[in-house]
Amino acid sequence: QVQLVESGGGLVQAGGSLRLSCAASGSIVSINTMGWYRQAPGKQRVLVASSTTTGGTNYANSVKGRFTFSRDNAKNTFYLQMNSLKPEDTAVYYCYADASFYRAWGQGTQVTVSS
Repeated sequence: QVQLVESGGGLVQAGGSLRLSCAASGSIVSINTMGWYRQAPGKQRVLVASSTTTGGTNYANSVKGRFTFSRDNAKNTFYLQMNSLKPEDTAVYYCYADASFYRAWGQGTQVTVSS
């Protein structure tokens, strides 16, 4: 099994930046894809960024050019750098990792962007 622990959310003004972290433990070698979703109040959870272990990364159109996925294999941690934040980025952000036959989720972290 893979366990994910998130950190880094908070309150920021529009135009500001935040970096989310997701630390993985457990059966890390079984992970093939990882990334981030977000869920705004009253809305469905949507994919923000996804990356494969071979390095390819995809972003939602709404965050392209502002958000950057990265990872530190030595720390078993991946990140979401969020720049030029907008009020519409306000949501609970969840990291995930796809292993052999299941998806692991982080606990979620609140990001609030004030106008």
